This record gives sequence, structure tokens and C-alpha cells, in this order.
Amino acid sequence: QVQLVESGGGLVQAGGSLRLSCAASGRTFGSWAMGWFRQVPGKEREFVAAIRWYGSRTYYADSVNGRFTISRDNAKNTVYLQMNSLKLEDTAAYYCAAGAISRSHYQGNEYDYWGQGTQVTVSS
Repeated sequence: QVQLVESGGGLVQAGGSLRLSCAASGRTFGSWAMGWFRQVPGKEREFVAAIRWYGSRTYYADSVNGRFTISRDNAKNTVYLQMNSLKLEDTAAYYCAAGAISRSHYQGNEYDYWGQGTQVTVSS
């Protein structure tokens, strides 16, 4: 089994920056991807960003493209989400995920493992 441990959430003012981290236990397969999703109470889980474990291909939601950057550190089995120019609407519980994606990196059901979530709150 793979375990994902998230950190880095917190309170930040609009326009500020925050970096989330997600460390995965063990080894991941080259075909795996790591992703970030977010969810607000009463709303559906939303794709944020994803990255292939090996290689550099990345995927971003339109709502965060240009502001967020996903990256990885293979030696540490860790994926990061650098969030810049944060907006109030970025407030959500953020979840990291991992899995062998077979169809779409944008679909949460493609991911096999999930972190516990970390809260990001953007204030005005």
C-alpha cells in the first residue's frame, strides 16, 4: 500500500503564496501520476494539477493555470504544489492523490491513493 502525507496548508492573505507538500511512501511506478484536488463543502471535488512521476508532463485546471505550479522530487517521493497569487476562491481542502492513470488525469476516480487533506484558507 501507498501512503500519502500532506503538509503545508494554512491561512494566507489574498495575493500571497503557499506551498503544499505530499510525501508518498515506498516506490511508485513510472506510469503513475501524482495529483492535487480540492473540495469545498457542498461542492464537487475539483481537479487542480497533476504530474507524471517520471517525466515532466504536467496538467492544470484552467482556474489555477499560470498561478499554481506542480513539481516533484523523485529522491524524496514528494510532490509539491506551489500556489501563487492566491484568491479567495482558492479556499478549500486540498488533497493529494496518486495512481496509475489509465484515462484522464482530471478524474478523481482514476487515482488509487489519497492523502488526508490539508486546509488552505485565503483571506481578504
